[in-house]
Amino acid sequence: MSRKTRKIIVAIVAVIVVILMSFTVRKAIQYDKGSSENYALDKQAEKQKNGILIFCYHRILKDNLGVDISRTLSTNSQLHDFNVPTNEFNEQMEFLHKKHIKVISGQEMVKMTNSHKPIKGKYAVLSFDDIDRTTIDNAIPVMKKYKFPFTTFIITGNTGRYREGTQLATWNQIHDAKKYAGNLMTIGLHTHNMHYLTSKLIPIFNLPQNYKRFTKDFKQSREDLYKHTGSYGDAFAYPYGGGTRQTNDFLHTQHLGWIATLDGGVIYNHGNGDHLDLQYAPRMIINNNSWPSIKHWYSTK
Repeated sequence: MSRKTRKIIVAIVAVIVVILMSFTVRKAIQYDKGSSENYALDKQAEKQKNGILIFCYHRILKDNLGVDISRTLSTNSQLHDFNVPTNEFNEQMEFLHKKHIKVISGQEMVKMTNSHKPIKGKYAVLSFDDIDRTTIDNAIPVMKKYKFPFTTFIITGNTGRYREGTQLATWNQIHDAKKYAGNLMTIGLHTHNMHYLTSKLIPIFNLPQNYKRFTKDFKQSREDLYKHTGSYGDAFAYPYGGGTRQTNDFLHTQHLGWIATLDGGVIYNHGNGDHLDLQYAPRMIINNNSWPSIKHWYSTK
């Protein structure tokens, strides 16, 4: 069998798998849109001359025949709303680099907001949910090239699993990635085993009867993270957008530097000297719909 024939077979198999996958996960994934139907920056955020914008990535898929055909034929949101092709990701990181945008870590963001000083300039914080193989293989080398810090939010009870059309990284792969990226990489929490929806598309942790389960799940995720990395994690990202007042109140007692949501927007001073609260921090899902508005915001003074 020739190399060309093998490539064609692999592409066909990939297309079939992705199309079948779209029927099983499309409905659930469409819930995860945050506060914006089209993902773009809202008018209020666009007006801000200074601030911090937190990027949220999910999948960084390589550009190949199988993926291109699948994106064309499938309506699966994993391939559209939650995937950034590698060439586009490279262009986005190159844009930040050439524009001299200050890419800071989550910890630096916390220090800035806790200082009570006005934010001057435009900053970027890079984050990746789930940490699947595409993050490790296709995104981390690019960020290391530009020396950009980033945070990866891990579903500690799901490492190594294949779910929602992606292969999540194993603990060994996460260890190797951390060794490769060094201090550029920070690991945060994304629940232990509560990253799923009910049949009515409600995040399982948002049901009142699951509050105690959520607190136990969070503590388990911290224990697992410490067991495998030596860190308890100083940041948490809500799956599917955000939580309830009850889950928020609990997380506020857990000494977290920041709690990430999918409510799009820019972190900025309101002009009255108020302390900037990162306990329900907005993040922008990066895709073809959101990137133009983000690029425009960074390009204007």
